[in-house]
Parts: sequence; structure tokens; C-alpha cells
Amino acid sequence: MAEIFLKTLPFFALIGLGYGAAASRFFAEEATAWLTKFVFYFALPAMIFRFAASLSLGEILDWSLVAAYLWGTLFVYGLATLVGLLRGLDVATNAVEAQCAVIGNVGFLGLPMLALLLGDASIGPNLLVLAVDLIVFSSLIVILISIGKTGRLDLSIFRTIGRGLIENPMIVSIVLGLGFAALPIEMPEVANEFLVTLGNAATPCALFAIGASLASKSAERISIALYISTFKLVLHPAFVAFAALYIFEVDAFGAGVIISAAALPVAGNIFILAQHYGVAPQRVSAAILVSTLISVLTVSGVIAWAATLN
Repeated sequence: MAEIFLKTLPFFALIGLGYGAAASRFFAEEATAWLTKFVFYFALPAMIFRFAASLSLGEILDWSLVAAYLWGTLFVYGLATLVGLLRGLDVATNAVEAQCAVIGNVGFLGLPMLALLLGDASIGPNLLVLAVDLIVFSSLIVILISIGKTGRLDLSIFRTIGRGLIENPMIVSIVLGLGFAALPIEMPEVANEFLVTLGNAATPCALFAIGASLASKSAERISIALYISTFKLVLHPAFVAFAALYIFEVDAFGAGVIISAAALPVAGNIFILAQHYGVAPQRVSAAILVSTLISVLTVSGVIAWAATLN
């Protein structure tokens, strides 16, 4: 575990550097927003496209892996929802908390870190996890917030969801990358070098942006943040592991990747959604901050254990 911890430490050190730069006001909040935009729309899609273009759909599409991750995630989502109902939360707030309990920072943190620690073979399973998170759960939270706010299901929300999916650069880059991989041509060298250069900016910039955004996060509602972090960092990987190893019998390496992905801290894009809809943004803010701090230790532990499955 010590070896894995030392390998993950540079990733979290970059997050800490971003936090320090923003907390000291050397790096303005507006600069963080623009850096995040650069990563989201340019650097990360370039990295994902290049990864996907090196694979074929047949190589990455493992339905038992998808089923295991989806089963484990839905189970924890349902458990968090049940606890929220018992606490008397409204539908919208409950949906936001449940989302925090299962959606990790796969795009900005998971893809580059797990590719380094587990090898390029982890890219395919990671892309499947990312696709499930974006297609299933990003859609689910929008539907539930809409029901919570209006008291009914407005069918126009599906048009909004569909537009959001086809405009999401991570979804687009996965689809285009796999589409290119299906063509009987090789990537031109100049195009590959362009994608490598731009994609290489994704990891340091994304991690720095995560840290810088944390500096503006509130530490209010610590007890709730700790409860959500327990779901995200402990229960989520535990139930994904149970599903992968005992229900769907996913191969050892693929199981290790999705378990590691499930152990990642709460994703930052949930805060954007919460803020956009005006639903518990401070609660999400605290959950992101607390789960990221705790994950410095827990993520390396889960990855070290997952690596023993091979």
C-alpha cells in the first residue's frame, strides 16, 4: 500500500497546489473557472478521444462489467435515498445527496491516475464507468430535481437531458474516438502528436483546477459531509466489489478498475448542477471538500487491494 500511496501522492499534491494558489488568492476564482473550462472542453476530450481511438468497441464493451458497476452503484444510490427519506429530505435534496454518494471524479482524476497506476488496460473499463455515470446518473438527477421542484414529470425534461448528453464533450469524445477506431485507417502522426500534446495538459490542469475549486468550497454541514463521504469512499467501492466479484463474476483486472473508480471522491460537476438548480449547493460543496481530503488515504488503500485481485 505504501508504494501505491507514494504513486498517488503527486496527484493529490497537484490538487493541494491548486488549493494553496486559490486560497492565497494568487489564483483568482475567475481563473479557476476558465482553467476548468479549458480542461473540460479541450484537454480532457483530446485525451479521451485518443484513448478511445486506440480501442475498439468490442475491446471495451463488457456487459458484465457494466452490470456490476451499475448494480453496485444503484444499490448504494437506493440506500442513500432511503436514508434521506427517513431523515425527511425533499425529493430534490435527496437526489443531490444520493448523487454525491455514488458519483466520483472519474474524468478529471480517475482516468489519468488509474492509467498510471494500473496501466493502459484500465482505460476501457474507466470509459465504461464514465459513460454510465454521465448517461444514467446525470440524467436521473435532472429528472428527480425536476419532479421535486414541479411535483410532476415534465416530458420536456427529456429533451433537455438529450441535448445535455450530445453536447457533453466527454460523451462526444468517447463516441468519436470509438467511431474513428472502427475506420480502416491509422491516426496521422501529426494528428496523434497534436492530441498527445493537448491531452497531456489534461492531468496537471485538471488536478490543479480541482484543488483551486476546493478553496472556494464551504466546510459547513461537516456531519452530513462525513456521512456522504462514508457512502462514497467506503460503501460505493464495497458494493461494486461485491457485485463484480460475487454476482456478475467480472474478470479480476476489470473488477479492480471499477472498484478503484468507485473509490474516488465526490465529483465536482455535482456542485455545478446543485448550484444551477439551487438545491443544497453548500451541502455538495462540503461533501466534495471532505471526501477529497479523506480520499488521499482511502483511494490508495482501495487501489492497492484491487491490484491484488489479479
